[in-house]
Order: sequence, then structure tokens, then C-alpha cells
Amino acid sequence: MSRKRVLPPALLILCTTALSGTAPAIASPRPAPVTAPVTAPPLRILLTNDDGYDAPGIRKAFARLTAAGHDVTIVAPLTNQSGTGTKTTNAPSIRVEHPEPKVWAVDGTPGDSVAFGLSEVFGGRAPDLVVSGANYGPNVAGLATHSGTVGGAVAALESGVPAIALSTGGLAAPDPVTTVNAMDPTVDFAVRLIDRLRVRARSGPLLPEGVGLNVNHPVVGADGRGAASGVAVTFQDPQPVLAADFTDSGDGTWKVEVRPGLRPGARGGDVEAVGAGRIAVSPMNADWNTGPVERSMTSALIAGLRP
Repeated sequence: MSRKRVLPPALLILCTTALSGTAPAIASPRPAPVTAPVTAPPLRILLTNDDGYDAPGIRKAFARLTAAGHDVTIVAPLTNQSGTGTKTTNAPSIRVEHPEPKVWAVDGTPGDSVAFGLSEVFGGRAPDLVVSGANYGPNVAGLATHSGTVGGAVAALESGVPAIALSTGGLAAPDPVTTVNAMDPTVDFAVRLIDRLRVRARSGPLLPEGVGLNVNHPVVGADGRGAASGVAVTFQDPQPVLAADFTDSGDGTWKVEVRPGLRPGARGGDVEAVGAGRIAVSPMNADWNTGPVERSMTSALIAGLRP
């Protein structure tokens, strides 16, 4: 099931025109008045991920966001938690380390990290934004559903905090060198995106209530440092990407082999955009609600049923 939400026109305009750095041409009978540039205060950002608190992607994001003037605090898993999705720990205690200033390492999932960060590190005074990433590898199509990176952002949205999931990777198996290199343009774009959101928000919310962004940056160029060809507002492509194959070992266990099963991307989806070298920006929400059409169809299907 894909997550669907009818988005406010303002958000669609923001993503389609503002992120590219251009605005649609509008005929005007007279020159526009000169106005002073709009400035916005820096943000308090909780930075998490699913690769671990010391992974290259989160450290690059920390350095770049801090250099941009934001007050950034890492609250991320102690160990690699890739593929944990929205899982949270159901245990009577959890271990947390504080290895350096502005860094907290939680022995749990991204969801656990965000929960701990919001409750304890930020002392109940919510940050302005949660950024999850930059992840090693893409989180498009079915990968997004099971992604701990996206799960960290979802945990923030559930608590009413705006969130951005940030991932780096093409549609092939990630290459360590080029993917890590591509994290530099990824976090550079994230800084520009956040700057645009805060300027547009002025003193209001960065994003519409309950809406987050799943951002996927492609790997471009032989060394991964190339610029993306554009920015596209996309949806989560409804395909699984990976398929599991099971082989009976004969002793009660089964060998598992995961194989890529990527199909051509749906038009307007994140797979298509990343495959074309564009940055995919997919609005998302934290629940599994569908739209009015699906609810009407379900009503027709169960009409007349009784307990």
C-alpha cells in the first residue's frame, strides 16, 4: 500500500519551482519593486540516521548544516540499523552513550533515537526540524517502506515535528567510494532546501502539518561528485525493488538470497527521477491513510456486510 495525501498547492509550488532555484515567468506591466532579502533565523535540528552515529553521511550532514549556522545535535543509533523501518524497541531499558559534545548514540533503532532525542536531549522542547541521513544508498519505491532512514523521519512526524529523510544512491548496488563522494552534493542540496523552507516559512511551520519529505539524491559522474540534472517532485514508486528467494537446506533452515527486481519506473515516481539523474523529493506522511477515492471504493466493497 502506498502512502497518499492530497498536498496543499503551496507545497507543490514550493517543490516544483523553488527548489530548482527558478520561478515561473509572469508578465508584468511594470518592474517589480526592489525589496530587501528575506532572512530567517537558524534552526535547531535533531540529526539522526540508520547507518550509525559515526557513519560518513551523518557526519557530512552535521558538518555542513553546522557550517550553515544551524544548531545541530546528533541523536542516532549506536550501531548500523539499516532496514529497521519504523521499528521501536520494546524493552524496559535502553543504553545511551554521549561520546562527544552534540552527539548521542542510542543502542536502538532510528525511531528509538528520535524518541530519546525529543524527550531527553531536547528536554521536551521540540527541535525545529529532524533530518534523517544522509543515508548510504537510495530509499526509493519499496526500499523506502522498510528504510530506517525514512523510519526516523516518520517517528518525528508522529510527534508533530517536521522531518526530512535524506538518501544518496543510484539504482545499482552502491559503490562505496562514489556513494560517499555523492553525499557532498546531497548535503549541499539539503542545506539549500532547508534554507528555502525556513525563508518561505518566516515564523510559521517549515512544512504543512503531518507532511515530511523523502529526498533521494542520485550518484552523478565517474567520481560521484557531479551535479544532479534537476529536481523532481515525485511519489513513492509502487514496486518492491528487491525480491527474496528461499532455498530449503533440509535441516529446518532456509537459505535466503535477495535479488534486485527493478522494473521501469512509474512516470512521476522516485525511481524514474533518480534513474534520470534528478533529485527526487517525495512528500510523505506518517500514517497509512489513503485518499477519498480508496475510501469510497472500500465502502462499496463492504456495503451490506453485517457483524
